[in-house]
Order: sequence, then structure tokens, then C-alpha cells
Amino acid sequence: MKILVVGGGGREHAVIKKLKENKSVEKIYAAPGNGGIARDAECVPIAATDVAGIVSFAVERGIDYAVVTPDDPLVLGCVDALNEKGIPCFGPDARAAVIEGSKVFSKELMKKYGIPTAKYETFSDMDSALSYLESAKTPIVVKADGLALGKGVVIAETADEAKDAVVSMMRDKKFGKSGESVVIEEYLTGPEVSVLAFTDGKCIKPMVSSMDHKRAKDGDRGLNTGGMGTVAPNPYYTDEVADRCMKEIFIPTVEAMRAEGRTFRGCLYFGLMITEDGPKVIEYNCRFGDPETQVVLPLLKSDLLDIMIATTDGTLDKQEVSFSDKCAACVIMASDGYPASYEKGFEITIPDDALEKVYVAGAKEKDGVLVTSGGRVLGVTEVADTLAEALAEAYGTVRRIHFDNAYYRHDIGARALKAREV
Repeated sequence: MKILVVGGGGREHAVIKKLKENKSVEKIYAAPGNGGIARDAECVPIAATDVAGIVSFAVERGIDYAVVTPDDPLVLGCVDALNEKGIPCFGPDARAAVIEGSKVFSKELMKKYGIPTAKYETFSDMDSALSYLESAKTPIVVKADGLALGKGVVIAETADEAKDAVVSMMRDKKFGKSGESVVIEEYLTGPEVSVLAFTDGKCIKPMVSSMDHKRAKDGDRGLNTGGMGTVAPNPYYTDEVADRCMKEIFIPTVEAMRAEGRTFRGCLYFGLMITEDGPKVIEYNCRFGDPETQVVLPLLKSDLLDIMIATTDGTLDKQEVSFSDKCAACVIMASDGYPASYEKGFEITIPDDALEKVYVAGAKEKDGVLVTSGGRVLGVTEVADTLAEALAEAYGTVRRIHFDNAYYRHDIGARALKAREV
């Protein structure tokens, strides 16, 4: 089979490495891919958002199956366009991808179908939003309605901070059209859990849980990022919590989307908060999380391509989806200054024996050398019998990789280790 993977980050690198395990795969293309992915697939210089270009390439090269992973092309209808040309895909069509593309939609969906989430109000008029914040309880959360590269959420400690966030989104257009409407919701407390799930729109099979680390600095300080590291499984996601999530959140969400005429096929991401009142949805994503994918897929024992095809064909109930009982840890190596300003173009050196453990995100090839080209440069993932061992091995590998201005958190997994001791 000839496979096309749309995207060019660490998540796509993890997906490609797992797809290569299927013996029926003869060729994998990545659009656009990156300098690290080029070692595992043929990269083609087509932007993930260039839907017409992707479709044209897929038809020209006789692609048998496409995997569309980033949010932007999914919301733009990349799956729809490929399907129109007879190319089957992993990923939701545009009508289903709206579950991430519009936070207003997802919150209204949860309200309509009784899916537990934070209390909220939605606004398309800035003055109304500002007026609401005059008497709102803080801390409070302000979210841009649309896609914003994972940065459209502000946790405001004061009313003034919340108002600044609203003005930035709605008047100053910090996130363009994504901020034309906002969601203002109550601030929930409790451990956060990420759960990715395969679904064909009828059956849903959750993957192993994970814990992301969003803040840039140690101790969960600093700016919000796309993720500085992950561990799996998440110790807060007990069997009891998992059962409640399946009954109260996962199945109801899939059924709600089908009832709305928006059948979801692909990977549905549940960002959860385990509150005193039970698990609640913080957010939905319409695709694999990044960097959650870098710890979840290494623990997958079943064949990824077979599972993906089952989600497309509607046969997921007959497909085995099993995971190792080991632990995985991923440490992100970033460019110092991320997610604000940072320098690029520094040579990256990775020992040969570490290549299989590395998922490259922000790097490109220049004169035959891999150099930094983004904020999150790469992720190092290790799998071991215990989380402590996986973390020790991951940090050991990180210390053997070099590029100027490299930065990484030193406390990935610390909360999870502490939780395991309780």
C-alpha cells in the first residue's frame, strides 16, 4: 500500500514510525513532513492546509490510504476532498471536525446531550462579554471559539486579566477569525487527563491515558505551550474513572455526533479534568494529540494501520486494540525562548542508537545536516516497566542529543510519580 500522511510534526513522525510496522506498506509520503521525518518517509513540499495540492498529489501518485492528522486540514475538509476522489482516509470529515473547530459548537453539544463539562457562556459581542466579566467569579477561563494552534485558552486569575484576554481575541484579532466568538467558562480544579480514542462513529475504543505538561518552565510555570512532555499511563485515570468516562462522556459524545448528522470517524481526543464531582470535559480535539501521541503509540501492541482502516470501514468492533502494560515517557527538547521568540538554524546531533526513540517536530535538512526550524524541535520517548525507569532513560537520551539553545523541562512526570506513591 502507498500511504500519505498529512502533517509535519512530532505527532506525524510517531504515526509514520508505527505505520511502517505493517508489512503491506510499501511507501509512505509525508506532506510536508520535516527533516527528521525524511528518514522514515518521502517528504513532499505541500503545506498541510493546501487541500487542493494534497488531493492532486494523492491522485497523481495513486495513494491507497491517507492519514490526515492536523486540525487545520481536517476542519478545512481535507478528508472530504480526498474521499470525493475515491481515496479512503483516517480522520473525520469537516462536519465532524467542527467538534474541535468550534468551541461554541462543542460546548452547546455537551449541554444538549448532558455530557459533563464546565459551566459556561458564549459571546459574539465584545461589550457583552466584558459586562459579564464584571460580576464573574475568578479565576475564570477565556477561550477563542476557533483553532488557535493550542494557544487560544487563557486562564485568568483576575477580572482584568480576563477582560484583557477578551479584548485581545475579539477586538485585536490575536487569533484572527477564531476569536470572533469566545467561550467564558468556570475554572475547574483537579488532575488533568488526556484520552485519545479510536472510533468509527458507532464503536469507540479508548487508548491508554496520558498526562501532558503544557507550561514552558519547571514547576508548571511560564507560558502555555503545545506541550513540553508527556507520560503514560496517567495514574489519576483509575479503572473507576475510566468506567465513568466511557458511560458518561465517550459513548454519549459519539452518539451525540451521530444524532447531529456529524458521524465522527478517526481519533477523538478527550481533554478531561477529574473534579470532585467526577470527570468533566475540558476540550475535544478531532485528532491525535501532540505530544500525547508520542507516548501512546509506542505502547500500542495492535497494528495501527489495521485499526485506522477499521475506523474508515465501520468495523472497529471487530478489530483488536490492545496496549502494553508498560510505561512511556516523552521529554520535548525545544528552542530556548519558545513559545515566544527563539533562534533557528542550529545543527542537531543525535546518536545513531537514539534515532528510533526520537520524534522530530521543528527541524529541517540544510546541506545534508539536520537543523532547528521551530519551537518544539523534537521529542525523546522511552518505554520501560516502570515510569521512573522510562523517565530516567528518556532524560539520559536527552542529555546525549545536542543543539545550541536547547531547552527542556527537568520535571516531566514528577506529578505522576508523586501520585503513584499516594
